[in-house]
Amino acid sequence: MDDFLTMSPQELTRAEVMQRLKDRTLRQAEAARRLGLSVRQVKRLWRAYRRGGARALISRKRGRPSHHRLAPELQQQALALISSRYADFGPTLAHEKLTEVHHLRLSVETVRQLMSAHGLWHPRRARKLTLHPMRERRAAYGELVQIDGSPYDWFEGRAPACSLLVYIDDATGQLLELFFTPSETMFSYCEATRHYLLRHGRPLAFYSDKHGIFRVNAPEAVSGTGLTQFGRALQELDIQIVCANTPQAKGRVERAHLTLQDRLVKELRLRGISGREAGNAFLPEFWADFNARFAVAPASPLDGHRSLRPTDNLDRIFTWQETRTLSKNLTLQYRKVVYQIQTPRPGYALRQAQVLVRESPHGEITIEYKGRSLPYTLYHKQERQAEVVLAKLLDAALAPAPPPRQPTRPAADHPWRQYGPRTNGAPPGPRYPTGAAQK
Repeated sequence: MDDFLTMSPQELTRAEVMQRLKDRTLRQAEAARRLGLSVRQVKRLWRAYRRGGARALISRKRGRPSHHRLAPELQQQALALISSRYADFGPTLAHEKLTEVHHLRLSVETVRQLMSAHGLWHPRRARKLTLHPMRERRAAYGELVQIDGSPYDWFEGRAPACSLLVYIDDATGQLLELFFTPSETMFSYCEATRHYLLRHGRPLAFYSDKHGIFRVNAPEAVSGTGLTQFGRALQELDIQIVCANTPQAKGRVERAHLTLQDRLVKELRLRGISGREAGNAFLPEFWADFNARFAVAPASPLDGHRSLRPTDNLDRIFTWQETRTLSKNLTLQYRKVVYQIQTPRPGYALRQAQVLVRESPHGEITIEYKGRSLPYTLYHKQERQAEVVLAKLLDAALAPAPPPRQPTRPAADHPWRQYGPRTNGAPPGPRYPTGAAQK
């Protein structure tokens, strides 16, 4: 009984052609054209076929280990490092760490196969493709900057969950600003934007979603300027703000969130960073490495950023500003607090005057009239009422207030207890009686 031969599709095609050459139904030139080989190579195959038949056409390398296979020692070392330190990393990120930190020369595909074979990584099932209209990148760097916030457990339980504000350039894909903040608020975006402006200058436009920080979403609003507080600040800085109609329209920053929730979380873990302050100090190093890996060259060499003008007072611009009308008693109400204006000039001069109330990020209140500050006193504060809270700020609103800080007494042997104030030239004595110091 003849033995069964295992042949590849290419070898099977060559066997059929060689059989036709044997039957003299095909010439060598035509066989070379069909196989994509030279006539000289077809002659070699024909001589091998005449000596050994179809078995001679099978590659002798089949079943033998490759000369370029991964050394077992290197394979075990890579698997040990991945299992102990990078078990939840993706193949690409794990390959970067093995190469840059441990200096192991492996390809991404080799790392992927190792992790898949040992159950450390499972390929995701491809999602159903949803087609969206294609939008080309902007041509110039700084022409359009996409901004958005990503609430996430960035420190994996080592610190409270917070939001990461992301600023990414549309033309190059560069991360231009990252900022950890407890939640997305107007003041948090103002602080991140201040850092951005001092580092890069003023871009031509910001591209955001329809969050209430960027856009007035009340269709029945008939009063006001039609701008949010953040929109008013950008208008003073001559920066246009554009709101996307769908998340897919600002897909660059949305995809950046997914990448950051993978790479940034793991980098914070490897460095033992467990807080927003330490995280913000590390972020410039992270986005510099991110940009070196993933940024692309813009279509235009121009830079759309403009320097800050001498009149751009960021401390004044990035405040909460509202107008109020003074009553005949020179009082106004702001955030359930009644303020009484104190002025030496006649009271009737300021009746019904339009004043500007400015609130700083630290809660400091300034009342201005025609650019000059007015002194005031607190008349009384109204009772707390129910407030409207945005969905993104619900977690921060329901978070328990931190316990009040308890006063502490110095230790009994503290130097502060040894000397008291001098009175009438008397030598300094103990600040407390002996019995009181022990309480």
